[in-house]
Amino acid sequence: MVEEMNNEMANVKEFHVDDIVSGKVTKVEEKQAFVDAGYKVDGIIPISEISSLHVEKVSDVLSEGDEVELKVNKVEDDELVLSLRGARADKAWESLQETFEAGDHIEAEVAEIVKGGLVVDVGVRGFIPASLVEQHFVEDFSDYKGKQLELKIIEIDPDDNKLILSRRAVLDEEAEYKKRDVLENLEVGSEVTGTVQRLTSFGAFVDVGGVDGLVHISQMAHHRVESPGEIVKEGEDINVKILAVDPDKERISLSIKETLPGPWTLIEGQFQPGDVIDGQVKRLVSFGAFVEVAPGVEGLVHISQIANRHIGTPEEVLEEGQAVQAKVLDINPSEQRISLSIRELEDEATSENKVQREAEAPEEDHSGFSFGDMIGDQLDKYRQ
Repeated sequence: MVEEMNNEMANVKEFHVDDIVSGKVTKVEEKQAFVDAGYKVDGIIPISEISSLHVEKVSDVLSEGDEVELKVNKVEDDELVLSLRGARADKAWESLQETFEAGDHIEAEVAEIVKGGLVVDVGVRGFIPASLVEQHFVEDFSDYKGKQLELKIIEIDPDDNKLILSRRAVLDEEAEYKKRDVLENLEVGSEVTGTVQRLTSFGAFVDVGGVDGLVHISQMAHHRVESPGEIVKEGEDINVKILAVDPDKERISLSIKETLPGPWTLIEGQFQPGDVIDGQVKRLVSFGAFVEVAPGVEGLVHISQIANRHIGTPEEVLEEGQAVQAKVLDINPSEQRISLSIRELEDEATSENKVQREAEAPEEDHSGFSFGDMIGDQLDKYRQ
């Protein structure tokens, strides 16, 4: 009998505070669990030592028969207090520190939604501030509970039991990687579909595969554009042509104009010599005036064709923005040239007025009698 007791004493393990030991759960109560860890008495795991998160019942985490690793919090002859949370935390902090130093990511399920953010259990309590959950503002986090997230460690301090995590940092890295990939694979000269993100006074920024490119206002249409809003609106999907890509500066130049048929192609066959067309004076130069006769199509009225009198400068007769009518003298779409004349219309108008005046003049009396003939005798008497 004594020999058996001596053998049992010999088999009892020696425990010390902070030791990590293995054991088997023998009993589960609401607020504690009992574990056979090879000590002279069963160890107790208080509910506060079950998890780094709040636990309502021990049975939510442990069941009888579970094999677990535990940390010794207190050891006496008749008492052994163990911690499941402590054993997991020791391992977790070591692994998390390595992950943090390597810049790697971890995955965790959202366990709690608290004021100011989300809480996860990664062996220790991890906190995701609300501002680090998404790249955009989130008003309601209720849908995030139970959701598996990929996270990056922003701050770690085992001594202070502090672990700050960020999902936004992961999303930012993914966006940056995607941006580099897009910048390196965009082909100058190709046409792609993009979404208008925002408008400025000088153009429109368009998302082409996760990267914003600029359509300068001069590349929005073949005709002059005063405001980008005349051509596109935010959120609209449009076709653009890639003019230039600078991966180092992350700049992309785009064009809407280059995806559209040329204005000279559109007017081919529309105008013929002799036609009278409406236009607007766009530019005045020393040798004449350029008149827009269709969007993006300008014809030249040479200074000699502006008026039916001699003028020193086009400004004597015309001003920019003025609406005019002109006659087509010659047109050559392949060379993108139209010669116009305002003078010829004036000459024609003058000729028509002359003909009109002649038509309205009283007819001559061809009866052979004049006014003098009719009163001649009386004048002679008066002279006498």
